[in-house]
Amino acid sequence: MHVQKMQMNKEEFDEEIEIEQVVTYRDRVSNVSAKGKRNWVFAEKPNGWFYTLRHYFSLFYFITFFSIPLIKVNGMPLLMLNFPEGKFIIFTKIFWPQDFFIFAVAMITGIIFIALFTVIYGRLFCGWVCPQTVFMEMMFRKLEWWIEGSYLQQQKLDKQEWNTDKIIKRGGKHIVFFLLSFLIAHTFLAYILGLDGLLKAIREPFSEHILLLSGLLIFTFLFYAVFAFVRDIVCTTICPYGRLQSVLFDKDTMQVAYDYKRGEPRGRLSPKDTQLKGDCIDCHKCVHVCPTGIDIRNGVQMECIGCTACIDACDEVMLKIKKPIGLIRYASENQIANGSKFRFNGRMKAYTILLSVLTLFMAVLIATRHSIDTYISRSKGQLYQELPNNKLSNLYSAKIINKTNKEVEIEFKIENAVGEVRMVSKHETHLKKEALNELTFFIILDKGQIQQRNTKLKIGIYNKGKKIETVSTTFLGPFI
Repeated sequence: MHVQKMQMNKEEFDEEIEIEQVVTYRDRVSNVSAKGKRNWVFAEKPNGWFYTLRHYFSLFYFITFFSIPLIKVNGMPLLMLNFPEGKFIIFTKIFWPQDFFIFAVAMITGIIFIALFTVIYGRLFCGWVCPQTVFMEMMFRKLEWWIEGSYLQQQKLDKQEWNTDKIIKRGGKHIVFFLLSFLIAHTFLAYILGLDGLLKAIREPFSEHILLLSGLLIFTFLFYAVFAFVRDIVCTTICPYGRLQSVLFDKDTMQVAYDYKRGEPRGRLSPKDTQLKGDCIDCHKCVHVCPTGIDIRNGVQMECIGCTACIDACDEVMLKIKKPIGLIRYASENQIANGSKFRFNGRMKAYTILLSVLTLFMAVLIATRHSIDTYISRSKGQLYQELPNNKLSNLYSAKIINKTNKEVEIEFKIENAVGEVRMVSKHETHLKKEALNELTFFIILDKGQIQQRNTKLKIGIYNKGKKIETVSTTFLGPFI
């Protein structure tokens, strides 16, 4: 064997070594060769129940994604995430940086949810919900099949010399990809600025929005590069969630898995072959349809995104050779190895309890969140003032954030004492919309109500007779 290898030329020797390494142990991601070169994945189009279900789900996904910026409720966008201005509208509720703690709780809840979901269902999110997968496999990949043909035709096109046919197909594909990326970038911009803000920016001269245009082009080229060139590398190398899954999986995690007990030993169907074989006929259909280029029969792999393409491909073959479907299916390692049923273990229960508590806490935060936040404090450096008729007054300053998109009239009332609130300016009770309003006012009390140096007061903030919130402060009096 050694002599034969020495007689080979260097290229053939390297290829044989590479084949041997793949068979024995794969120490690299599926889209990188032993020489460190990119293995471009030409995926075959799946056909089956799961792919049909993903097709309809993706239609709903795209309709939702492109239509949400067009929807308005009470004159406000249904969803707007204006990061430059720190203004967020989520289902008609306006959130400002002062509400950051709600987002912090939401992020923690999201992380716990991802962990819980992955422990139970593996990378189901990656294959069915992740924008990268949905856009790549259900939009850009379909366009690629439509323009360049099947995966075999794409391979042939890739190997052939540049001619008119190749230039038209490749050039046409990249033009369509770029225009679609431009549309997606505009949609994301509508989520940030709102539809009105986007249309306003489009109508106005480019010179007034150089920064905005630059950002739009950057995101366009980013989306284009991801879907035209980077593609599966996002899932196998860039995405941290793909790396994280290996520490979250256990033997009870549901995943796309190959039933090796039923499928092995593999072998082609042949009437002359009397050797006992498994159900896998080694057709490689599961490999051809995989968008990350792995062989699911080699077990759980980091690159698997749970897209179910291999399930459809294998089921199609099983039906043709008249064998039961489900050689590749959703199952846990224990289900395949031991024939056991799905078990909701202790770790899953702990994650569920923690997630439920965080979700409830976040729901309470959102439900009790005020559209108007008030901060009242005594003016610094000011003592109490003595007034006629045996009365005392303190000067206060109030900072009121009106988070709504409407101007609001407010009124202060003392809740736990008999006294008077006197505004320094009559027009100060008029709050500007979506702004921080600063007010100055006096609180006047009878001396008889002052029992200590600092008296605690509760101030109610009212709008049209309806209490918005209650704020606590102190009233400074003389030493008793």
